[in-house]
Amino acid sequence: MISVSNLELRAGARLLMDEVNFRIDSGDKVGLVGRNGAGKTTMTKVLAGLTQPAAGHVERRGSIGYLPQDPKIDDMEQLSRDRILSARELDVISAKMRAAEQDMMSTDDAVRDKAMAQYGKVQTRFDAAGGYSAEAEAAMICNNLDLPERILSQPLKTLSGGQRRRVELARILFSDADTLLLDEPTNHLDADSIVWLRDHLQSYAGAVLMISHDVDLIESTVNKVFYLDGNRTTLDVYNMGWKKYLVQRDQDAARRKREYANAEKKASQLRFQAEKMRAKATKAVAAQSMLKRADRMMAGLEGERAAERVANIRFPAPASCGKTPLMAEGLSKSYGSLEIFNGLDLAIDRGSRVVILGYNGAGKTTLLRLLAGAAEADAGRVISGHGLKLGYFAQEHDTLDTESSVLENMKTAAPFLNDTDQRKILGSFLFSGDDVSKPAAVLSGGEKTRLALASLVASSANVLLLDEPTNNLDPASREEILAALRTYEGAVVLVSHDPGAVEALSPDRVLLLPDGEEDIYTKDYEDLITLA
Repeated sequence: MISVSNLELRAGARLLMDEVNFRIDSGDKVGLVGRNGAGKTTMTKVLAGLTQPAAGHVERRGSIGYLPQDPKIDDMEQLSRDRILSARELDVISAKMRAAEQDMMSTDDAVRDKAMAQYGKVQTRFDAAGGYSAEAEAAMICNNLDLPERILSQPLKTLSGGQRRRVELARILFSDADTLLLDEPTNHLDADSIVWLRDHLQSYAGAVLMISHDVDLIESTVNKVFYLDGNRTTLDVYNMGWKKYLVQRDQDAARRKREYANAEKKASQLRFQAEKMRAKATKAVAAQSMLKRADRMMAGLEGERAAERVANIRFPAPASCGKTPLMAEGLSKSYGSLEIFNGLDLAIDRGSRVVILGYNGAGKTTLLRLLAGAAEADAGRVISGHGLKLGYFAQEHDTLDTESSVLENMKTAAPFLNDTDQRKILGSFLFSGDDVSKPAAVLSGGEKTRLALASLVASSANVLLLDEPTNNLDPASREEILAALRTYEGAVVLVSHDPGAVEALSPDRVLLLPDGEEDIYTKDYEDLITLA
């Protein structure tokens, strides 16, 4: 399905990988793993044909369905159902059928005759695309991804970021492509949808390459692992499942360490003997030969690989503020005729920790946007208390200026810091050297998450609004943000499907949407986190 030879990828001047070779054939289920910024998203874009490699060749056979981390949709007025059906052009065909049916009822004989002829042609195209059985297949996929009729009949512009991404996932799965390239497919899915997706991918007849930090999904699905080491420029290919890969990776590391130690011991002995011999003119040639032999012995050998760097995420000490720095009174929000919530009241006290739970589309992201001032309520108001300093992490990274560089984004977020301090913070989030000059638009989802978090760290916010802050993070970076949440002394309002994030927050209150009911948080609410 996809054949790669001598592939070279770069991010600006930085070399990500070179001389990479592999094949993905029908039936292959590949897990592409590695830390954030190693080049996973860049590789999938190249495989999908959206960008060109610095060198090398990619051969594609058959159709490809690509789910990026942040899907860009040109026509936001399009209905969700039509967006999904467009994967097989059924949206256009269905529209032409409806138009022809309308014209066939015309009293004008010429219009009616033309419509009847047109209808036959369109009906043939409709049947070739799968017809009513294809529509039923699309409905089944939507049902399993928690996309009910009320969402499918809405324009895309009225949906939350999570709902739009589920629409895109449904579209890619419905496309029936020969090869699927999926970048974090479980983002914004509830527990039942994730279970269904695992089963669907297991039985998928074509090829699949996925980037995912959902270990359970990878473990239960893949039969190959491609590993990108952030400290090297090659791709390790393991033709085995996840559990065997973990064992093999540890065995390979132990073998490399052992071989390197043995070679280093022999090379040291040769160098020692050479040093003793080179003082004598008659043995200088032999000594030089020994030194070359020692160098050859070590050439190409790799010892213990350096540990990959992890972002150092530590939220700052919060600025002083009044007892209740943030309040909301009577907030109401609707999209067209669809009411999200009505008359919602909320008070965020100094140091309080609140988790917002509710089904997908209940208004969790909308509420955070209203509190952050990124959207306006239809009714009610948001009140800033004494000393409020707000930090907002947007699920879709809306707070980033994608046209500006990494450093320019930091300067906007923390203009009170000098250039050296801004670069130090970026460095602790793994942005250094030429990386700070990259436009935010080219960053992977994980890198955008790190940049957005770096902007929060640069502030002295006393209220953090966090919308899915662990999405797209590799396991090590996720643990860093969980540790930061545990120790942060300011107030936090959290939206998350990640039980670990809620546990780290240790919330004292829960807000249930769309009803707006508040309660003391207890472990009884744990089951709602993955369903929210």
